[in-house]
Amino acid sequence: MTAPTATPAPLVDAEARRRIREDLDATLIVEAAAGTGKTTTLISRVIEIVRRGRTTLDRVVAVTFTDKAAGEMKLRLRAELERVRGDAGGVERDRLDEAIRQLETARMSTIHALCADLLRERPIEAGVDPRFQVGADGASERLFDQVFTTWYRAAVEDQANLPGVRRVLRLAASSGDDSPRETLRKAGLDLADRRDYPTPWQRPPLDRTATSPDLITDARQLVRMLQRSGAAGDPLNETLGLIADFVHDRDRLEQVDPSALDDDSTEAALRDLERRLRDKTRFPRNGRGKWYAKELPRQTVVDARDAFQARLLAFAKRAEADIAASLQAELAPLVAAYQALKEKAGVLDFLDLLTRTRDLLVGDPEVRRELQERFDCVLIDEFQDTNPLQAEILLLLSADDPDEDDWREVRPRPGKLFVVGDPKQSIYRFRRADVALYEAIKGRLVARGAAVVHLTACFRLVPGIASAVNAAFSQVMVAAPDTTQIAYVPLDPVRAEPTGRPSVIGLPVPEPFSNAGNVTKGQIAKGYPEAVGAFVAWLVQRSGWTLDPPAAGGAPVPIAAQHVCLLFRRMSQSWVQTPEGRDLTRAYTRALEKRGVPHVLVGGHAFHARPEVLALRNALTAIEWPDDELSVYATLRGPLFGVTDDMLLVHRRFARLAPLEAVARASGAPDAPPLPEDPDARPVMEEVDAALLVLGELHRRRNRRPIADTITALLDATRAHAGLAFWPAGEQALANALRVTELARRFEAGGALSFRAFVDQLAAAAARGDSGDATAIEEDVEGVRIMTVHGSKGLEFPVVILCDPTATAASQTVHDYVDPERQLWAFTIAGCAPHDLTQNANLTRSRDAEEVVRLAYVAATRARDVLVAPVVAAHTPVANTWLGPLWPAFQPQERDGAPAPGCPPFGDRAALSWPYRIHEQEESAPRPGAHRPTAGDHALVWWDPHTLDLDVPAPDASRRHPLLGEADKVAARTAQEAHAAWAAQRDATREAASRPTRAAEGFGALVSDRSELGADGELTRVELPVSPDRPRGPRFGTLVHAVLADAPLSTPAPDAARLGALAATHGAILGATEAEIRVAAERSAAALTTPLMRRAAASPDCRRETPIALVLEDGTVAEGVIDLAFVEASPEGGRRWVVVDYKTGRDAAREALDSRRLRLYCDALTRATGEPADAALLVL
Repeated sequence: MTAPTATPAPLVDAEARRRIREDLDATLIVEAAAGTGKTTTLISRVIEIVRRGRTTLDRVVAVTFTDKAAGEMKLRLRAELERVRGDAGGVERDRLDEAIRQLETARMSTIHALCADLLRERPIEAGVDPRFQVGADGASERLFDQVFTTWYRAAVEDQANLPGVRRVLRLAASSGDDSPRETLRKAGLDLADRRDYPTPWQRPPLDRTATSPDLITDARQLVRMLQRSGAAGDPLNETLGLIADFVHDRDRLEQVDPSALDDDSTEAALRDLERRLRDKTRFPRNGRGKWYAKELPRQTVVDARDAFQARLLAFAKRAEADIAASLQAELAPLVAAYQALKEKAGVLDFLDLLTRTRDLLVGDPEVRRELQERFDCVLIDEFQDTNPLQAEILLLLSADDPDEDDWREVRPRPGKLFVVGDPKQSIYRFRRADVALYEAIKGRLVARGAAVVHLTACFRLVPGIASAVNAAFSQVMVAAPDTTQIAYVPLDPVRAEPTGRPSVIGLPVPEPFSNAGNVTKGQIAKGYPEAVGAFVAWLVQRSGWTLDPPAAGGAPVPIAAQHVCLLFRRMSQSWVQTPEGRDLTRAYTRALEKRGVPHVLVGGHAFHARPEVLALRNALTAIEWPDDELSVYATLRGPLFGVTDDMLLVHRRFARLAPLEAVARASGAPDAPPLPEDPDARPVMEEVDAALLVLGELHRRRNRRPIADTITALLDATRAHAGLAFWPAGEQALANALRVTELARRFEAGGALSFRAFVDQLAAAAARGDSGDATAIEEDVEGVRIMTVHGSKGLEFPVVILCDPTATAASQTVHDYVDPERQLWAFTIAGCAPHDLTQNANLTRSRDAEEVVRLAYVAATRARDVLVAPVVAAHTPVANTWLGPLWPAFQPQERDGAPAPGCPPFGDRAALSWPYRIHEQEESAPRPGAHRPTAGDHALVWWDPHTLDLDVPAPDASRRHPLLGEADKVAARTAQEAHAAWAAQRDATREAASRPTRAAEGFGALVSDRSELGADGELTRVELPVSPDRPRGPRFGTLVHAVLADAPLSTPAPDAARLGALAATHGAILGATEAEIRVAAERSAAALTTPLMRRAAASPDCRRETPIALVLEDGTVAEGVIDLAFVEASPEGGRRWVVVDYKTGRDAAREALDSRRLRLYCDALTRATGEPADAALLVL
């Protein structure tokens, strides 16, 4: 976020900022517009709270949206604390000093990190594994896949009792979509992700047997109409032909196998026909002429087809609603099994963190009271992005009544709750955060005494951009009665408008017209990426434009590639089949690469289609399966090895492309096929063999070292780091290659060890396209940033170019309907929409459209200095696009434009060509230049596409050229020799440093090997009565030691319940039996009642599980851990230690060694403290 800077005039919202800083007894809801310094105001309140002594920093909770934002908040708070501390004195300075000391451990984090901390503090009360791991980065999904594999096998065998699964299998098998297995897998994952919304979906009655025959009869009637047509090329035949194919297939199946025509197959065929007809009639071609056939009017056929299609659609919707409700019930055991496996593995996903913390606060009044008393302030940033679970947790923490467990009824303690947000930036409905929820919570808090203040002074946007934003969104962002949209609050810019260049630019699509003279989305999508690439190249290479200096008194900064961001509504099109075709950013990155402009892709779904990732996947496949010659060929021919086809053909004439044979030849194996003696072929064979040897050696060691090490070894052997760096967009290519290594580390961190499993997972992820490109957006990394609007939330850029101009404002297809009050989340599952979703489709479409307006607002307000939006040389915008709200601010009032400052000379046409059919429109169309906009008082510049270099050829992909001249080669050889000398010295130093100067051994091993150690000295033996059912073995011994290490000693009598809970917790970690847990608690209770342990409880210095070391005369270091050591007054005066060792076995031979080890402990403690020590053995 942008921090406010000093300004001579008072800010328009100065009173609101003063109240935020000083009114510490009020519950405040701050609605801060984009760029108004939300985080700065939050920090100012924290500073004031600490400075005045209202509380200390360790009693403050500050929650923000991302880990990055939390880290930045701490850094900025430290800087502000240091600044304020310099002017403070006395008590205030002491308070600020203490805050700085507490800063690193302060609870400033995401809500998930806060919940994880609270659960780790109270694992018993929360019912979670004390050592639970957060299952992020695919770990939870891998656990789900384990459960799903078992469930799917059983479901396939039990289809008779699972009608929803059976019908999905039937339709998916006949369609070209995902496999049936993948369809059900996605459905299960979706339900697991929404398991906190358990309300069953409605299931209206469906009589397929009665409905299907009528539809089939109607279809046959249409086929008879088709048969009367005499024109084979009639456009209407396209849709009627689909119906005829359906009838023909059904008739053939009835002849071959009538039993196959059951309700399921008929339903699947009808649904498939409905989908095909829908696709074909999206842009209907009904043909011309009054008559379709003799005495058969065309309109009669069209009406009959449309009526049939309407009835078919109604049937498909009813059938899909029935399937969806069935699947929700049938997949519930899968979700339950997934939860059980996570509990067994000690894994919590992000949803678990929230639900477990909520349940802990709601269900345990003691915990709720303790946490409410512990935290004096709860501050929430980006409150508009908070979902119901998060809001419930945070409001319960801020309540003034510890007995209130309903978050809707909470009254925050005055001054404890402070929230900052901007409902105009609420764009995360898909993450459960809805502006209606925000408004509802705000209304409840205001009714209970909270105050709302507005921040409008904007430090980010220059006045021109602020005017465009205000003009555009004040017209479309209007408060809705159902609170699903909020009223627009205008921005008040603080910065001055720059001179010498524009700040609001309309970038025309070079050729937006079809041959018929219409503006089409296809033409826009084809031409706009080239215009963006050419404009960015001009901007960073030739414009000479500068930005304000980063510090007062500094020099202006020329605009560079890293100052530019291309923002997209989406990065992929799901309906396109190929991964590269789905990638909307690819045309833009190619346009930048052609012009030598570096870029960094942040997110996206084309990761697996990138050439460097394809090369790595091929290589990993060849490493796992070295006998797969196709994978080996692809790897050698690819960019990692760069072996030519000629070389591969020569090698293949004499030997197989077999890495293991190359290994055998290199090792001198007698049965290895030799290389030919042909003097022409042998050098080529040896070069290819060297590459095969790399793959073969990596194969041999792949399961003996971490997967990431194998990938790193491959990259090192092929010198890929240097090679990728010279690619077009080399930084991105190198980041993507390193991301594969990082994916391997995360894969292993999740408990998976098999190299083959990782290769399989990469292949599955590639098929799904579910991995984003490597994120590399550090400020010092050169390159145009390319990201989605959602990914840019919380960021800002000097230059923002809005892309993806053809993305629709809101789809007619709805995917989710959420009712938090009823805990209902109806969503499309396995391609089927539940009845609850279709019932509320219009409401959902309305909410989607309102969120798109907010999305456009977020996109426009990321720009600091220059905002560029697509425009077309026409009088009306392209209908129903996500950038539609901005059109009035980018549409000129008049035709002619004035010269634009800082821009090249413009011509008089905003399109490269105009079809002859609309030449008359060209005369009245807006022309390039400086204009007054239709809405707003900012200066608007329409660019001239003729000034851009649009026809730039693509560079040679190989980019092979000499990097060093002859003189440079001499210097390179000198540098190589110097490096070799340094490497030799480094290796010698490492070898010397790796030789141990002392040997370290455990106390037990030493007394076993050296009979003289621990032989002398007294020893007290305390033995509990033998229990006949006492378990044996090291696990039981470890469990008893763990319980005694944590058991309280200060209580007069052992707390049986507490000891039982400790034994159960440690037993769960160790996998102990119920008998072992029970006896461990009993024996621990008996041990605590012995006089020896009561003496320990009374000691002023008692230590448990204490590491200790002893250096013997020969230099050997003995290491061990003392179970218990405590101090008593010595009869001779002074202090004396008592060292206690717990023993759960009764092996006489072993006990002698244990006694000597114990006496050696005493010797070590005496040498460490200078005080005598006595030994005591407690046999349980």
